[in-house]
Amino acid sequence: MAAPVPTYHGIPAVGLGCWMGHVGGAEEAYTMVREALKLGYRHIDTAFGYGNEEAVGRAIRDSGIPRSELFVTTKLTNGHHHRVVEGFENSIKNLGIGYVDLYLMHWPCAADDEGKDLTKADGRDFVQVWKEMEQLLQTHAGQVKHIGISNFSIQNLEVLLPQCSVTPFANQVEVNPYHPQIPLKAYCESKGIQIIAYGPLGQTRRTFLKDPEVIAVAKKYDISPAQVCISWSVQRGTIPIPKSSNPERLKQNITLTTLAEEDFQKIENLHKQPGKHRSSDMMTLMVPGSVWGWTMEEMGWHVNHDGTIADDQ
Repeated sequence: MAAPVPTYHGIPAVGLGCWMGHVGGAEEAYTMVREALKLGYRHIDTAFGYGNEEAVGRAIRDSGIPRSELFVTTKLTNGHHHRVVEGFENSIKNLGIGYVDLYLMHWPCAADDEGKDLTKADGRDFVQVWKEMEQLLQTHAGQVKHIGISNFSIQNLEVLLPQCSVTPFANQVEVNPYHPQIPLKAYCESKGIQIIAYGPLGQTRRTFLKDPEVIAVAKKYDISPAQVCISWSVQRGTIPIPKSSNPERLKQNITLTTLAEEDFQKIENLHKQPGKHRSSDMMTLMVPGSVWGWTMEEMGWHVNHDGTIADDQ
C-alpha cells in the first residue's frame, strides 16, 4: 500500500522541480505543473534563473487550488546578489501568486549584470546577500514566509551561520543514493535546517537507477527504481523535488513506499561501494574544478574532475 506524503517543517515531502534542463521551456513547464497539481502535488520549486516563473505562476492560478494549500519556492539568481530587493520583486511579479513560501539564495556565487560569473574575490560576500534577504522578512512581510540557501557546504555554512539573525529555513542541495550528503545532512539537522534534495533521480548521470541493488529493491516492492530512490529520500528525512513531464512518472514519483530497514540501509550505503560516490549535477561537471566562477575548494565541495566525491562528503 502506498505511504502518504508527509510534511517536514511544514513542507510537503515530495515536490515538483521545475528546472526543465534548459532556461525557458515555459509552456512545457506550464503543462507539467498543471498535471502535477491535478495528481496531488502541493510543493512546487522554481527559480528566476529557470526562466519559467511566469508559466509556473500561471499554472498555479489556473489550477483553482487555494494558494494556502500550496508550498512554492523560488530563488535569487546569481546576477541579483547586489540587488536583492529588485530580484525578489521581479520573482513576485513573474509568479503572480501573492507570496512565496520559501525564497532561496540559489548559489553562494555571484554574477555581474550581464550574467558573467564572478570569482569569489570579485563577487559580493554571501553574508551581505543573506543580510539583505533577512530584511525582506520585514520589508516584504506579506510576500515571503521563509528564506533559505541552496548549494551551501558545511564550510560556507560555518561562515554564514554565526552572522545570521535568521537561521536558513532550508538548504537545497544535490541528494541521491550515490551522493547522500550524510555529513551535510547531519550538520543541517543539528542547526534546524531542512535539506531539500534536487537531482534525486540524477541529472547528467542516472546510473544509480540501473544499479543492481536499486533494481532488486524495486522488484521486491513492485515499484520503479525511481520510486525506490524517492521513497528512500523521504524516509531519511530529506525532501526530494523530482521533475518529470510524463504524467505516469509524475504519478509514480509522488507514490511512496515504506522500505524495510534492511532495504533502506542498502540504498543508504550504496555510495560506499567503489566508484559509486559521485555527483550527477551538471554544474559540477561542465567546467572541471569550477562552479559559477568559484573553485571547488571555495565551494567546500570535494568533487574530482570525473564527478567522484571524497569519502568525507
